[in-house]
Parts: sequence; structure tokens; C-alpha cells
Amino acid sequence: MSRYIILFGLVASLFIANASQAQEIVLGVGYNDFNSEISEDGYYIAADYHARRNWTLFGVEYGFGATGQVHETGEIFVGGGLQFRHALRNTWFVEASVMPGYYFNNSQRNDLGSDFEIRSLLGIGREFGNGSHVSFALTHISNASIGEDNPGMNAVSLRFHFPLSERHQ
Repeated sequence: MSRYIILFGLVASLFIANASQAQEIVLGVGYNDFNSEISEDGYYIAADYHARRNWTLFGVEYGFGATGQVHETGEIFVGGGLQFRHALRNTWFVEASVMPGYYFNNSQRNDLGSDFEIRSLLGIGREFGNGSHVSFALTHISNASIGEDNPGMNAVSLRFHFPLSERHQ
């Protein structure tokens, strides 16, 4: 377990070191459901780093991001990829991300079939007047059937977004 704490500390330090160039840090708490009869479902905490969304395609802003998740049962996922946001009316928005990464399995009961996994996220949120946001998200972690087994994991989370630099319009 100590190697997981050290790894999560390293990932967190990368978030902090890059904060001056980041658009936002997202902290979340959620509950996961491993898709296996023998699994141990539980709570998790997550920290995402969203770089400035510098590109727009079909009205959707996107940029790079990274994530780290620590599960109640000791599993850790770290990954990076693309994150997206589309503004809706009245300060509402839709967010999404696709982040491949490494899954550190702590228990055979929560084995996802591969060390390589992909986290996909879809959420809806609202911006507050001070620049912070809150969102509700659904996530899925899976190895896209490249592993021998692919039970996957689904989760729901409440996410708090904190801007770290000037807002990008």
C-alpha cells in the first residue's frame, strides 16, 4: 500500500507543479461499481488537472488533462488524455474526457484484466459567479477488450472545479 501512497503523492505533485499553467484542478468524490460478482465496490477520491482548452471543434472546447483516482479498496488509476467542455445556457456545461492510463490493482477481487485501462467520463455541471464549478459525472474504466478479461468499472462522482489561471473564453 505504501507504494500506492508514494505514487499518488508523485502524481499530486505534478498537478501542483503545473498549476500555474493549468486552467483548473478538479477534486471529486464518488462511488464505484466493479462489474464482477466477487468485486469489492466502494468510495474513491480523484484529482484531475485540466490544462487550458485551446482548441474548439463544432462548438466544443478541448485540451489535455490528467487524472489520479484512489479507491477505498486500495486500487489506483492514473492517466492522461483529452478533456472536453461544451457551454450550455445559464452557466451550465457538459464535460467529457478520455484518459488512457495505468491501473494499480490492490486486490484480485477488483482485477480489471489489464494494467492498461481507459477512463471515459461524461458529466454535467454549473459555473458559479466566482469562477468555480460543480459537476456530477459518470465514469467508466475499461481495457477496451485488449486484456484477457474486461469486467470494467462504473462510477458516479461529485466534482468540484477550481480555476487556477485566467478563464479562457
